[in-house]
Amino acid sequence: MSQQVWNASLYDQKHAFVFAYGEDLLGLLAAQPGERILDLGCGTGHLTAQLAQSGATVIGLDYSPQMIEVARQTYPQLEFVLGDASDFQLAEPFDAVFSNAALHWVTRAEDAARCIARALKPGGRFVAEFGGKGNVAHVSAAVSQAIREQTGQHLPHKWYFPAVGEYASVLEAAGFEVQFAHLFDRPTKLEGDDGMRNWLEMFAGSWLASLAEEIRQNVLQRAVELLRATQWQDGQWFADYRRLRVVAKKLRG
Repeated sequence: MSQQVWNASLYDQKHAFVFAYGEDLLGLLAAQPGERILDLGCGTGHLTAQLAQSGATVIGLDYSPQMIEVARQTYPQLEFVLGDASDFQLAEPFDAVFSNAALHWVTRAEDAARCIARALKPGGRFVAEFGGKGNVAHVSAAVSQAIREQTGQHLPHKWYFPAVGEYASVLEAAGFEVQFAHLFDRPTKLEGDDGMRNWLEMFAGSWLASLAEEIRQNVLQRAVELLRATQWQDGQWFADYRRLRVVAKKLRG
């Protein structure tokens, strides 16, 4: 995963939509009492806790020490582990792996798919949603332009936004049968007049980490100015999200 340093407090206070939208994904998972489920990229653990209410045994895994610390403090009755989605191995296999708004940070997608498959029992299911092809296209273009204006350089973002066919091939190569895959637009309202600035501070940190602080601040300010033309609508900021939702079954042992 990218070396993003997370502000867990800002995540919970200003970006609750991340796990709020994930609640809809829980219906596709349909967790059952007694199942073992891995919440991959669990963040601060809110969806992990909801999964546990089904009677399943749930473990949350995340790459961010900041997120894991908050999750453990908030839900001390649950198990959370620090780990990399593209390089993890847990002792006992799972009936299902669930992942919400996390896998677009995992650029080693093939490695992650193999780890997920290895973590599942034969016939186990994988249910995920994350940024798909075209996700935050306007936002990314504005940040890229602001970086060029400030530095004269092209600095690529560090997200993974695959198309349906691209990601289906990744899963199939890892031993999955893809049963459902859907790419869809989901414009997402950001909170407050500084919503876009907060979003960039929260999620573009690893992209801008190599810039000097003054230049980084100028880039953020300029990107917000550019985005006002397309992403400020009726007195609200919106991020131009496109989500890829998948359900897959592990075929091989």
